[in-house]
Amino acid sequence: MDQLESIVDRFEGRRLVVVGDVILDRFIWGQVKRISPEAPVPVVEVERISDHLGGAANVAVNLRRLGARVSLVGVVGSDLAGQQVVRKLNEVGIEASGVVSDETRPTTLKSRVVAQHQQVCRTDRENREPLNEDLVDRLLESFADSVKAAEGVILSDYAKGVVGPELARKVVEGARISGKFVAADPKGTDFLKYRKATVITPNQSEFEAAAGGEFRGDDSGWAVAARSLIDRTAIEALLVTRGEMGMSLYQGAEAHSIRASAREVFDVTGAGDTVIAVFSLCVVSGASFHEAAVLANLAAGIVVGKLGTASASTPEVQEALASAKGSLQ
Repeated sequence: MDQLESIVDRFEGRRLVVVGDVILDRFIWGQVKRISPEAPVPVVEVERISDHLGGAANVAVNLRRLGARVSLVGVVGSDLAGQQVVRKLNEVGIEASGVVSDETRPTTLKSRVVAQHQQVCRTDRENREPLNEDLVDRLLESFADSVKAAEGVILSDYAKGVVGPELARKVVEGARISGKFVAADPKGTDFLKYRKATVITPNQSEFEAAAGGEFRGDDSGWAVAARSLIDRTAIEALLVTRGEMGMSLYQGAEAHSIRASAREVFDVTGAGDTVIAVFSLCVVSGASFHEAAVLANLAAGIVVGKLGTASASTPEVQEALASAKGSLQ
């Protein structure tokens, strides 16, 4: 417990770079009191609208709320949503000079309609086509400038076109050559584009899809599939988030299971962002992978107890750590 508390105390001032898909999460809050006469759908009476940084930007917010110094590298459109993203980044103190504006694609915007604390529907405005060569070069140039002073790098892949194979490979290579920690939150089944990262953090369905025919549902099947993925991708560790089952960490011949810590789940939006942010911040603060996973699991339990895109602050983590005394693995 003392060691975990000491790790949290070292969060302040750590430097990380987040590269990935920048998203604006919009929540339309209201009440449902009737059904539309035009179609069998609920009519939501809108009460308020709130915008939050999502995707790679939410990873950056999680880091910033824990005291880290963060640079973000990504793409927004030349539109009002893009302006909103940059304004919000500046408000929370995230370095946004690496966020490139592109007039050929819109800012990725996820709009969720929420009534009586339940999500009614979601609409997405996005362009998932791969970035053109010029945009990739501009992002890599921004990354090269930002990574010099960083202790770690996070690749946040939401499959919106930013984290293509070339950009992922060059980001990982550039960071590892300098001896920097690299974490990748994957999308899709091809984990090879994150090859030689330090750790990859898929959720359970992503892990099962990437493992393919090698996966079996028992403990031995999990271990075999995990170690095969570790060997093929030349990474040091694999951290699989498993929802209510907690997390599974595989490192070399070691395997650790960490129980979920959430007491009540309201919304899992952004929980994966919290996991990779806290895990990475812990490692660059001197934690072992196991210690980092325990603290990331604790922070995720805080976030899923909130409604909407959320993050955990240092005082919240410290309070949860004190409350969990004696029960942590």
